[in-house]
Amino acid sequence: MIEFKQAVRIAASSIASAKLRSVLTTLGIVIGVAAVITNASLGASFNQYFTNQVTSLGSNFIMVYSNQPNLFYENELDLVKNSPGITGVSPIKGSNADLTFRSETKNVGIDGVGEEFGRVQNIQMEEGSFLKDTDGYAVVLGYNIANEKFSRKIAHRNNVEISFRQEDGTVITKKFKVKGILKASEETIVGGAQNTDWAIYIPISVMNDIKGEKDYIAFFTMTDSLENVREVSDELDERLARNFGVPKRDLEKADAKPYTIFNQAEILEQTGALGDALSSFLLAVALISLLVGSIGIMNIMLVTVTERTQEIGIMKSLGYNSSGILFLFLLESVMVSLFGGILGTVLGGLGAYLLETALKLPPVFPIILIQIGVLISVSVGVVAGVYPARKAAKMNPVDALRHQ
Repeated sequence: MIEFKQAVRIAASSIASAKLRSVLTTLGIVIGVAAVITNASLGASFNQYFTNQVTSLGSNFIMVYSNQPNLFYENELDLVKNSPGITGVSPIKGSNADLTFRSETKNVGIDGVGEEFGRVQNIQMEEGSFLKDTDGYAVVLGYNIANEKFSRKIAHRNNVEISFRQEDGTVITKKFKVKGILKASEETIVGGAQNTDWAIYIPISVMNDIKGEKDYIAFFTMTDSLENVREVSDELDERLARNFGVPKRDLEKADAKPYTIFNQAEILEQTGALGDALSSFLLAVALISLLVGSIGIMNIMLVTVTERTQEIGIMKSLGYNSSGILFLFLLESVMVSLFGGILGTVLGGLGAYLLETALKLPPVFPIILIQIGVLISVSVGVVAGVYPARKAAKMNPVDALRHQ
């Protein structure tokens, strides 16, 4: 049996004797492994991005939307507040209005919210503070509203005017003081800025007073942990259903309820499935490149066996057995692919980092990808080298020596 050190020297000498061919063969594996590593890392980054986007909407949240007007009132708000597991709740109501700052007017969307909204949605302030239920004519502006919407920037403690149009056509205008300005969201090519950059918040009690209404459009609630958000959501769903006379057997029928309820765990599950599908697609594309690279190794090894037929005959006449010849050619294939795999892993990691930075995705590079890169390259070397190595091992030494 051929010694391992001797086999390594012979394989390395063979690789070095055909530098250009070896480089071109290695290049196929480099590209294939780099594509696999880059796409796998990108898939993980997209998964993390989707998770971050959902998490940015709030902490352990449950959303309840009315499907018809004049459905939610103070009674429903109390029901939600007193539901087991709920640690915070804010009613929400939206309306179009005209926002005026220093004689410049823009039509905008305004949300009336409660004090808990800032905590439930993880609101981050650039200046000032978020609204309280005891506030009067106070307003909190998104970063882009304050800095880009008007020709002049709106500063903390400036006064603005908000005009609401009533159903009868009359317009009610009130002066509001800017209590706070939200921090700017991080932009990404895939998602753009969050809606909070263009948000305008006022106390929901003030909005209802101005509009002469008492109802709410939605409730934004939170639980004490993500682990129990499904359980709390189901309990809240049952309580609301009983409140509106919906039978328990119809809870799973979306059109049977006058409201829609969903929670953070459900959204994370959906985005996780989307991220997994995207990762699988990217990986499938990369594996095609790897397949091409492995075929290239097999082709080159077959050419090598043909070129070295006389050498194989000499080795067999000197006492090398078939298993030694098989091992020698298989080792040569593995060495080429392993070197390409290591280089491809490094380039793949670098490529993934540059792409994630350009796309403004969270950089994610699981350490296991290094192990995967090496394992793939060794596997490709073995698979691509088995047939040529067996062909070499089975050669008849007399025929090999006569080969021209």
